Amino acid sequence: MPVVRNGRYRAGSIPVIDISWRSRDMLKEIIVKACEECGFFKVINHGIPDDVVAKMEAVGLGFFSLPVAEKQQAGPANPLGYGSKTIGPNGDTGEVEYLLLHANPSSVSLRAKSICKEDNIEFSCVVNEYVESVKELACEILELLASGLGLEDTGAFSRLIRDKESDSLLRLNHYPSFPSYCNNNKLEENKVGRVGFGEHTDPQILTLLRSNGVAGLQILSPSTDAGAWVPVPPDPAAFFVNVGDALQAMTNGRLVSVRHRAMANSYNTRLSTVFFGAPPLHAWISPIPEMVTTLRPRRYRAFTWSEFKKMIALLVKTEDCLEVPQRLEIEDQCVALRLNHRTESTGSEKFETASICAEDKEAWKISQYLT
Repeated sequence: MPVVRNGRYRAGSIPVIDISWRSRDMLKEIIVKACEECGFFKVINHGIPDDVVAKMEAVGLGFFSLPVAEKQQAGPANPLGYGSKTIGPNGDTGEVEYLLLHANPSSVSLRAKSICKEDNIEFSCVVNEYVESVKELACEILELLASGLGLEDTGAFSRLIRDKESDSLLRLNHYPSFPSYCNNNKLEENKVGRVGFGEHTDPQILTLLRSNGVAGLQILSPSTDAGAWVPVPPDPAAFFVNVGDALQAMTNGRLVSVRHRAMANSYNTRLSTVFFGAPPLHAWISPIPEMVTTLRPRRYRAFTWSEFKKMIALLVKTEDCLEVPQRLEIEDQCVALRLNHRTESTGSEKFETASICAEDKEAWKISQYLT
């Protein structure tokens, strides 16, 4: 039976959900509970074939093992393609190299020609098969969520990802090993952790992440005012799911988009494969009518996914990047975002300008999208 543990994060207490559980009524209730209290959970017995996962990991590791000059032929990331250390176009850095792809079969096939010139057809087939499998899992979760929330239209969320014009992405992150930071495979107490990918939330609807058996993912616990970073134990047989900002808006804040980051402090390299389920650019995002009540009035204005991506081009630096609430405002055709930002690798604060992919940001999140 699937069990949702305490909603306050502790090491080893991440909610674990067996999605093969036959009682769908119970399953949808605990998925809603996990998304309300944590915004993050682990899915086991997900039904994605082992060989689909293994082939995806193999092509990912194969690409990252290529000489630097060959990998750079698939870049620079703008935003799609290969990138290394530099995250986004404004100088933020992390101990990571990555490959960002649009999760559209034709786009993958076109991009594959610069990624694997000799085996681009095989690369495309492997990636597209993986994307299709993970997308179906994401849609199953979203339909269970919609049903658990009491929506009459249980396809309200999943339909956006299934749309042929969906703006969904697939990202492969490769974090190097740092044995000098470790003692018996653990980070030494007197060493400061190396940030592989800085603090952020995901702007899309739903994120599904799978990694090899190397630790690095951390979740920001909401259990204290200051918050605490909680390590997520790796499980290569499972998928980790988190709520995105768009889903938070569509549920009128009932579901939580959680902050997370990745550290690079291991003896071994870490590979994560991340599917970001997103709506089409023209899709309108607004609270579902059933999510707006007298006790929970409307918190967010309607906006298109295209506007939501563009508005992160306008940022306002704040004095405290972790505590000052962020506000997103839309007036006529002008979209602006005031949010908190810090470059964790240096501890400094700075402006960050246009970036089409918010996962390329060190830190950003909507807490209010006020009417």
